[in-house]
Amino acid sequence: GGYGHPDHIQAHRVATYAAALAAAPSFRPDLGTEWVIDKTYWTAFPRSVIAAGIEAMRESGLANDFTEMDVDAAPFACDDELITAEIDAADRLEQKMAAMRAHASQIDVEGPFFALSNNLGSRAMGVEYFRLVAGDGAPGPGGREDDLFAGIA
Repeated sequence: GGYGHPDHIQAHRVATYAAALAAAPSFRPDLGTEWVIDKTYWTAFPRSVIAAGIEAMRESGLANDFTEMDVDAAPFACDDELITAEIDAADRLEQKMAAMRAHASQIDVEGPFFALSNNLGSRAMGVEYFRLVAGDGAPGPGGREDDLFAGIA
């Protein structure tokens, strides 16, 4: 919920509260014993990836709000060292873009970011980044997790 969309902020609040309630032995004992979620992630946008995207847009000659952005001041930018997982989702990019088109009030996939030459903007969306905020990670060969379910029994 860290980048301003009210529904995303509320979804973050609800999910965080639900995780806390699931772990509380006194909450609804009729539902069974408490359960601590093995791992909790937050989505993240690495500062370096945002900076590279801004630079690519500038080099392409596009002038818009993104090219004027100060990546260090962007509230949704996450320091790279906090990123714990990097998931290559390029094989699902077409479905992701279709889902984003269905939510035009949230994002304009026809806008300048996605209109970069060679579809650079949409290709950049083919990788998902996360930060582990609870539980134990299982880093892959590159030092970041590449499977969010690794290490879960």
